[in-house]
Amino acid sequence: MADSAALPMTASSARRTTPPWYLLVAPSAVGLAMVLPLLYLVVRAAEADPAQLASVVMHARNLLLLRNTLLLTVGVVAVTTAMALPLAWLVVRTDVPGRRLLTLLSVLPLSVPGYVMAFALLGLGGNYGLMARVFGLAVPRPSGYWGALAALSLYCFPYVFLNVRASLTGLDASLEESARSMGCRPRQVVLRVILPHLRPALFSGWLIVAIYVLGDFGAIALMRYEVFSYAIYTQYSGAFDRVYAAWLSLMLLALALIPVLLEGRLLNRARFARTGTGVARRTQRVTLGGWRVPALACVTLLFVASIGLPFGMLGYWLSQYPPWGELPRVAQAFLFSAGAAAPAALVAVCLAVPIAYLRVRYPSAMSRAAERIIYVGYALPPLALALAMVFFSLRAARPLYQSLPLLVAAYVISFLALAMGPIRAALLQAPRRLEEAARSLGLSPVAAFARTVVPLLRRGMLASMVLVFVIAMKELPITLLLAPTGYTTLSVAVFSRTSEALLAEAAPYAAAIVLFSSLFVGLLLRYEGRGG
Repeated sequence: MADSAALPMTASSARRTTPPWYLLVAPSAVGLAMVLPLLYLVVRAAEADPAQLASVVMHARNLLLLRNTLLLTVGVVAVTTAMALPLAWLVVRTDVPGRRLLTLLSVLPLSVPGYVMAFALLGLGGNYGLMARVFGLAVPRPSGYWGALAALSLYCFPYVFLNVRASLTGLDASLEESARSMGCRPRQVVLRVILPHLRPALFSGWLIVAIYVLGDFGAIALMRYEVFSYAIYTQYSGAFDRVYAAWLSLMLLALALIPVLLEGRLLNRARFARTGTGVARRTQRVTLGGWRVPALACVTLLFVASIGLPFGMLGYWLSQYPPWGELPRVAQAFLFSAGAAAPAALVAVCLAVPIAYLRVRYPSAMSRAAERIIYVGYALPPLALALAMVFFSLRAARPLYQSLPLLVAAYVISFLALAMGPIRAALLQAPRRLEEAARSLGLSPVAAFARTVVPLLRRGMLASMVLVFVIAMKELPITLLLAPTGYTTLSVAVFSRTSEALLAEAAPYAAAIVLFSSLFVGLLLRYEGRGG
């Protein structure tokens, strides 16, 4: 049947492959919004004269920043894999009790942002920390590489877990049975069958973790570990050398492209689907036997560190210093956070719908490019994006500098990709024939879309809106650089107080973020799929 999303339905009408002009407005606007700030960042960096450029690019400190950034990224990827891979196998492939509860607990650390995890770790040590007050042990506060590694790993491992768990759940058991029938031992089955088929899931999880670590600022700054993002903020906020900050941002941007390109290259032409006929077989769960107690002990230790520590630390500080007098300021910070996150979520959904529609209804190289361009914003390190927006507003739109609309625009650029998933999934399930029938009754393309497709997209649009809203509520680096003066959000309140060692004062704001972020966990579990 002819695709009539943009043409009147007639018996002789041919399938239209060119989308109507109004579907190109959203991707064009998004592409322009992403390219212009980056262009001004390049212009700002190019202001350096040759001598200054040589001193900036060849600065000895850059090698230290590069080494520290790479060490931290590789370290977090390795540690999160060591946490998530056995945990996913335990939940999916064994008879461990309470698998659904374990899945929930495995994703719950995502409700504790990296800077809140750093807050919890810092609260353990020092003369006035939890260990000194409760147990009389004045242990040093974690800092530097190991502190940043611990905070980011405890927050990021659910990203790898979710990807590996989904891949293990869908893996056909007949592949393993065939390998065993050919004489492969269990270890060989794991190395030759299971791990190769987990490559896409691992690469996807590693990509998310690497991009997050490269762009993180809060946990790294609180741990006083010098990487590119930390150096960018200190150079800009201290007004030491804005040109150097611009070059650091470009270096960080180039570094962030490496995992994106590596993932595409490593998975190029790889095929992991079944080629035989028949129904995929379900895997028999492994009986743990005597390993059940050690396995549960290891899992408990992981959950104590990733969930018990931050929740326990927040409970401790809130019990020691009741937050009742601080609640009005917490409520105000919450309203400030919501005041920027809510319009960002609404705009992101309004832009995601036409882009997803263009991609699904008019598949082509152009629609693929329109979809992929929105992922550029998500891959951009937040501080680099924020600095680009600062330079753009100062040069081309000075009234927007340190304004709420600029902050909302940065949120939209950074989180638009998150809004695409649920909307595209819902659109793929919306039958094209409903629009065709509406068009045959004389409705315009827009009216047919509103009457037939929008009702089917409501749940996906709501999920996208909630997802972007919750993520924007937790955002720190973009908010630090772009928020209007005096616009103190929850994340800024936690960071500013924790960086000054005011842990008790930061606790109410951190608790508000953690409680609210639990919505994010529930949404993830709902759309990730329930595992047995």
